[in-house]
Amino acid sequence: MSGRLLRLVCTAAVAVGTALAPLPAAAVPEPEPRERSVAELVTDLQRLYREAEEATETYNATEEKLKEKRAEVTRLDTQLSKARLSLHDSRGAAGRLARQQYQNTTTISPYVRLLLARDPQHALDQGHVIGQLARERAVTVGRLTGTEHRADELARRARKALDDQLTLAARQKQERDGVQEKLADVEALLASLTAEQLTRLAEFEEKGVEKAQEQLTTSGALGEEDRKPTRKGETALRYARRQLGKPYEWGAEGPRTYDCSGLTSEAWAHAGTRIPRTSQEQWARLPRIPLKNLRPGDLVIYFPKATHVAMYIGRGKVIEAPRTGQRIKISPIAAHPLLGAVRPDRRAPKGRGERRAQPRTTRTHNDQPPATEAR
Repeated sequence: MSGRLLRLVCTAAVAVGTALAPLPAAAVPEPEPRERSVAELVTDLQRLYREAEEATETYNATEEKLKEKRAEVTRLDTQLSKARLSLHDSRGAAGRLARQQYQNTTTISPYVRLLLARDPQHALDQGHVIGQLARERAVTVGRLTGTEHRADELARRARKALDDQLTLAARQKQERDGVQEKLADVEALLASLTAEQLTRLAEFEEKGVEKAQEQLTTSGALGEEDRKPTRKGETALRYARRQLGKPYEWGAEGPRTYDCSGLTSEAWAHAGTRIPRTSQEQWARLPRIPLKNLRPGDLVIYFPKATHVAMYIGRGKVIEAPRTGQRIKISPIAAHPLLGAVRPDRRAPKGRGERRAQPRTTRTHNDQPPATEAR
């Protein structure tokens, strides 16, 4: 086959192949994303708020540790300064003793001096004085040695405390960034919603709280009578009421803004009772009580990880600093999934530590994890 003919055949084959090749399929438009239901939006939003509050309480716990470590560093620095001054004085006294000993050096023993003395009694008295001086010198040398050891130990502890402070400060910065990321996720979700969606979301959430509140009150879990607060409880309540309407701000302890545990801890501090700063520590360290024994001033803890807290005011209501974007307000006790309650002004039995009641499960919120109530 000639080269010209071969070229013609190849050209024809290519043309036939092109003609027989399947035509490209028409572009199928991708389905538009399905609009999420109000229930799904509420679930997502509540999850983001819960994650943000959990991150906030972790940040608050580190902040408390950092405050304690700063105080320890200051205390150790003060002690170290005093120890170094004492060491300087001890070294001065030791130097004077060394010079005196050098100036008083003699090759005659005290025994020979006693034999050669014209007045043996006077020599004995002198020996007593010399012995007393020797004991004082020994005390001075011992004090110098002890002060050196103490200064070295304080310097080591001060360095360790400073290293711990720097570590905590770095951790706090990471946790602060984590909180801000969580809040940015909340803002992004809210910004993606229309005004109509936001309205429907608020209505749906409100109905869920009303249903949970009705279930809780009809179950009898809260008891049938309102108890009176203690004197300190009343003081803490008055403080909390004066903060109504102030904005929520994560990590804040007042006086202009608060987060949830900042409000409760400051209220009880104002009443003269120091309690842990975070809701998780309040749940872990304060005596627990059953919900049916609640009295005004007690603290109500929410969510399985104890990441939210409010103060009970009676009649199934609490004062709370709810979340970012909201203000301190009075809410139904079932506004969030309940975990239990604690009482700041009731001490645990002496010698037995704090009361650790076993929780029992109680359904308190629509489509939410079960809450637990301490027995």
